[in-house]
This record gives sequence, structure tokens and C-alpha cells, in this order.
Amino acid sequence: MRFGLSLPHYGFSLPSGRISFDDVRTWAVRAEELGFDSVWVSDHFVYSFARYGADPAPIASLEPLTTLAGLATVTDRVRLGTLVLGAPFRPAPILAKAVATLDRLSGGRLELGLGAGWLREEFEAFGYRFGSVGERFALLEETVEAVGELLRGGSVTMDGSSVRLRDAVLEPAPEHRPAIWLGGKGGPRLLRLAARHADGWNVVWRIAPDAYAAKLDDVRRACDAAGRDPSSFRLSIGLYSTIGEDAAAARAAFERARAAAPGDALVGDDYDTWRTDTLSGTPDEILERIGAFEELGVEELIVAPWSLPFAIHDPEQVSLFAARVIRPSRPGG
Repeated sequence: MRFGLSLPHYGFSLPSGRISFDDVRTWAVRAEELGFDSVWVSDHFVYSFARYGADPAPIASLEPLTTLAGLATVTDRVRLGTLVLGAPFRPAPILAKAVATLDRLSGGRLELGLGAGWLREEFEAFGYRFGSVGERFALLEETVEAVGELLRGGSVTMDGSSVRLRDAVLEPAPEHRPAIWLGGKGGPRLLRLAARHADGWNVVWRIAPDAYAAKLDDVRRACDAAGRDPSSFRLSIGLYSTIGEDAAAARAAFERARAAAPGDALVGDDYDTWRTDTLSGTPDEILERIGAFEELGVEELIVAPWSLPFAIHDPEQVSLFAARVIRPSRPGG
């Protein structure tokens, strides 16, 4: 199993309530030192907790592709990923060009996650048509196909509703074609698209092994329909995580995280419900959960070590996870 860390890059990500590139850089370098295999950022013009009944004021966010470009110059080993980019925010040719450049800048360490977008407030604030779920998904379909073809090299012609290419060629081409991930809950349409045009599927931030296992039947059907060997379809999951050396410490870590959750985000949760579909508990309990996902074919778990994604409010949670989960899971650990 490989492990990724969701990096802080929002105004809510750190206890200070502020964010800068220096903060993201510090944690990317620290993740590499601690043994994480990858680091990940997401994609919002601004964030909002209005859906939880919290303050609806827009929350600061760093742009992901330029952030990863900066991180490529200060890290050596960790892969650099987007979890996920909103397809409606960037024309597919511009996105493909940026990805090809980032591939070269990072020495082939880029992983490209794409999604349809969901936060209406940012679409409307920045002049993007929000439309229906179907309309946004149709744009995602064309973007995934176009970007994938451009990154493979050669001349590409495409006549879609939103993407039109005429003998388009990426020069310089990527040296190592980045993996393309589709992010979402795993409905049949998403999985069919992933089976046709992506390397794999990612789902976040809460799911239990039994619920995930049920989704794998849909993965197999999607691969069969696309004429694809299911063993070539890659799987990754992002999960919230709170950890403690013993049961009392693990429970206390959850209570701290719950107290920091915005509005009513965790109003229906207690420690027991939280553990059912997150990567939380004692080290032994977490390693057991990891083993269950590994048996299902998951190759990477991306850790959000708090009650919010892309937030680090308790640095000891990251260090403890690395020492008591990542290290023991490695050969000779």
C-alpha cells in the first residue's frame, strides 16, 4: 500500500486561518521526510462551509497547478497530485499543455485527478455556468478524452460540443504520461468514463470496506463494457483519519477534530460512527482497515488527518500516522 497526504492549501487548513505557499511547501517537504509517497491538492477558486450552516464567507484557496509547479522544485521523491481539478474551469487544451509542462518540471511525478465540479458559489462568482449535473459531466467526459489523447502524443482531432481540436499536437510532449484519475462517488456513468479514458478511480473522504467492495461490481461491469481488463483499472481512496496510541488517545483525537468541524458537519457523529468509514482509531485498528482495502485492490490511501480535507490542525497526527502506520506497513518497518 502507498500513502498520500492531503496538503493544507485553504484558509481553513491551519489553525492560523491563513494560508501561503510557504505553508504548503513546508508540509510537502515534511511529508517526503516522513515517508509519504505522494502529496495532493484540490481545486477551488474559493471554498465555502455554507452547506454546513457555518459562515458563508468565501475561504481563501491557492491555485493547484501553480502550487504543484512550485512544489516540484522543492521535493525530490513524492508524487504530486490533484484531487481533483474541476474540468469546467480550464479549457482542455490549456490543461493538457500545463500538465505536459508539469510532467517535465517534476521529472514524471505528476498525477492528474479530474472531476465535474460541485460548488455552485464559485461557479457563479467567477462567471462559469453551473448548469445541471449532466451538463457538467458531459464537459468532464470531453475533457478527459481530449486531455488523455493529447498526452499520449501525436496529432489529435476532436469535434465535441465543448472541445474542438484540429490536428493538435503537444510540443514538448510529456516525458512520462501522467496517470489520469477520475474522482467521484462511483456512479455507473463515472465508472464507464473512467474505464474508457482514465487510469483509475478515486473516491473520498468517507467509505467503509464493505461499501467499497459493493462498488467494485460496478467497476468490473464498466471494464467489461469497455473491453478492458479490470486488473488494469487502478483504485485509490482518500480518507479522513484521526489516530491515537491507545483507545483513549484515539477517542480524544476525534473529539478535538469534531470540535473544530464547521457548523453541523459532524453533528450526527460520535467516535464509533466516525471509525466505521474513516481511517481512524489505534495504529493496530488502522492497519487492519488498511489490510481490508488492500485485499480489495486499493493501491493508495490518501490521508486527511483531521475532520476536514486538506487541513492539518494537529501536526502530531501526521507524525504519529507516519511512525505507527506507514513505517510498520513497509518491508522491514
